[in-house]
Amino acid sequence: MLSLLNQYSQSRLAWFLLFFSTLSFEITALYFQHGLGLAPCTLCIYQRCAIFGIMLASIIGLIAPKYTIIRLIGIFIWLFSAYKGFTLAIFHAHLQFEPNLSDTCSINVQFPTWLPLDTWFPSLFNAYGSCADKIWTFLTIEMSQWMIIIFACYIITGLAILVSQFFSAPKTSIWSK
Repeated sequence: MLSLLNQYSQSRLAWFLLFFSTLSFEITALYFQHGLGLAPCTLCIYQRCAIFGIMLASIIGLIAPKYTIIRLIGIFIWLFSAYKGFTLAIFHAHLQFEPNLSDTCSINVQFPTWLPLDTWFPSLFNAYGSCADKIWTFLTIEMSQWMIIIFACYIITGLAILVSQFFSAPKTSIWSK
């Protein structure tokens, strides 16, 4: 099983599927924001950035999936971004369901001065909603909870792909055809 995952991780199709999944989530977020008029909060924007991090990892993997070092760089960026998104989503759900007086959510996003995404792309990265608001539910699960599930799936899949790198991909021979 793990050797088969290793083989899949060496194909562009697997990395494209990762890219496609992140692109789908970004398009969905933009539809919620601009189509349905749901105001994103600061934590929503940071989670969107984590999805963009996984998208960047998929692009790195797409470049040269046959090279182990490129694959590992992509996998580590994928896992780091998924972990950061997971922790942000957990904090977001905490603010919505069991807030403390000491827990706060920043009103404005804070990007580094060398990467002011909110200035460059305000329609994508400006936050004007409240982190505590419960604005969308599907199957009785809030958006922040869905993001916990989504990031957990990315982490589990990424860890399986990382572990599979230590197992050699099955070799095909002329006898096995």
